[in-house]
Amino acid sequence: MHKIQAIIEYAEKHCKEHGARLTDKRKQILTGLLQSERALSAYELVEYCKSEFGEKIPAMSVYRILDFLQDEQLVHKLNLANKYVACAHITCNHDHEVPQFLICDNCQKVKEISINKSTIDTLQRNVEKVGFHLVSPQLEMNCICEQCLNKAA
Repeated sequence: MHKIQAIIEYAEKHCKEHGARLTDKRKQILTGLLQSERALSAYELVEYCKSEFGEKIPAMSVYRILDFLQDEQLVHKLNLANKYVACAHITCNHDHEVPQFLICDNCQKVKEISINKSTIDTLQRNVEKVGFHLVSPQLEMNCICEQCLNKAA
């Protein structure tokens, strides 16, 4: 929990530097995502806040909070699952490459890794060659994590 508190403090400072505020409810939502190894939906976060903090936050408010956290680059939305994860690089002070999300089909655990920009540039050129335009370079890959693979063996 100490690590999560340090991340929350960093996120609070980050927001303040951008003229925004990390309110208590925003902290609660971010904490829920930081504590979870899997992506969570807005409705799962509603339940998390209710059970952990005794807060009944309406789903629409959670969506607005998630939009804010996404704008501040503190969380990512997994488009295929319509769920959210905390950014793995919140406390980093360097430029990041393009995020790629590995999602375990069995337990739904999510791991964020980075893709080299040159790989995305190649992908974008290939997309444009066939008459399409890349809207988002974010990739989400269905995988199976090591723990689930070992359980199956």
